[in-house]
Amino acid sequence: MDAALGASQGRGGEGFEEGLGGAEEGQERAGEGPTLEAALEAILLVVDEPVSEVTLAQVLERPTHDVVAALRGLAAEYTAAGRGFDLRDVAGGWRFYTRADCAPLVERFVRDGQQTRLTQAALETLAVVAYRQPVSRARVAAVRGVNSDGVMRTLVARGLVEEAGTDPESQAVLYRTSSYFLERLGLRDLSELPELAPFLPDDVENLEETTK
Repeated sequence: MDAALGASQGRGGEGFEEGLGGAEEGQERAGEGPTLEAALEAILLVVDEPVSEVTLAQVLERPTHDVVAALRGLAAEYTAAGRGFDLRDVAGGWRFYTRADCAPLVERFVRDGQQTRLTQAALETLAVVAYRQPVSRARVAAVRGVNSDGVMRTLVARGLVEEAGTDPESQAVLYRTSSYFLERLGLRDLSELPELAPFLPDDVENLEETTK
């Protein structure tokens, strides 16, 4: 009977040790933290502007090439799954964006029917700045044919346009589009702006001379 009890106690001890070992192993696995993909998703979910690959790599203490591969993999995964959002490389960084075909629904929800679009004057002024930057307010007014000071102030207030120094000859303040402008248009840089030539009138050269 003592022998049987001893054997039973022995088996119980081994079972306890095995269970303890399994618990410790589980704690080690839990201590490894989230995957790289999960960590990237968590960070990108709360950012309000694109985050560069280098910054993400520094924060997560991972090689930049690993971060780039993970970001591209996530972007492809979201696209393949037809998710309601995209992960895009825009304006020098990565950020989540609403998928294009879902944008009208989001706009309706956020704005509740209230339109806050730029006016025609603001769009014209923004286009002049985008294609002629850096450019002064006087130059913008010459191209548009009307005073654009008020519109320019609106664009600066919205963060779409920013100051870019002064003209060395006239000392006039120069303006350029901001990184927020690239972000809103979904562009990596200004080289991705559409070609302007197809939209110009045939006598554009004469127009240029008259506005100088």
